[in-house]
Amino acid sequence: MEVGGEVSPETAISRWKLGLSQQYQHMLDKTTPHVLRRWVGCLVVASIYVLRVYLVEGFYIVSYALGIYILNLLIGFLSPQVDPEVYDDGPTLPTSGSDEFRPFVRRLPEFKFWYSITKAFCIAFVMTFFSAFDVPVFWPILLFYWVVLFTLTMRRQISHMIKYKYVPFSFGKQRYTGKRASAESKSLPED
Repeated sequence: MEVGGEVSPETAISRWKLGLSQQYQHMLDKTTPHVLRRWVGCLVVASIYVLRVYLVEGFYIVSYALGIYILNLLIGFLSPQVDPEVYDDGPTLPTSGSDEFRPFVRRLPEFKFWYSITKAFCIAFVMTFFSAFDVPVFWPILLFYWVVLFTLTMRRQISHMIKYKYVPFSFGKQRYTGKRASAESKSLPED
C-alpha cells in the first residue's frame, strides 16, 4: 500500500522479486536456441559437482539421489507424450512406412530436460556445503545398485521403443526443407 506517496516495503519487495524473475526468464528465453552451448554449460556444472564430491570424498547419498533424479528425467525425455501402451484410443505412433508421419513429441521437452538437470546439479552442489547431507555410506554398493537400476530401466525403455516402433532422436530422419527445395526442383531442366 502507498502511504502519503511512499511505497510500502512489501510492495517494493514484490516489485523487486517480479523484476528479478522477469530478468531470469528473459535470460532463459535467450538461451533456448543455443542447444550446444547450453549442454556444454551443463557439462561444466556437472564437472564442477563431480570434482567437489571427489575432493571432499563424501556426499555419496546426494550423488545417488541426483543419479536417480537424472534417470527419471531421462525416461521422460525418451518417452512419447502420449504413451501408446496406456491410451489405445488416442493418436498413435506410425507403425509402417505408409502411415501418416507424426513427429515424435516428448513427454519432457529438451529444454526442460536441460534446465532440470542443470538445476539439479546446482542444488546438489550447494548441498555439499552442509555436513548434514554427508551421510556415511559404502559408496560401491550405491554405485552398483544405481548401475543395476539404470540397466533394468533402460532395457525396459528400449523394449518399449521397439514394441511401439518409435525413435526419440531426429538424426538420420528425413527433414522437410520447405519452399527452397520445391523452388530448386522447378528450376532444374527436365530430361
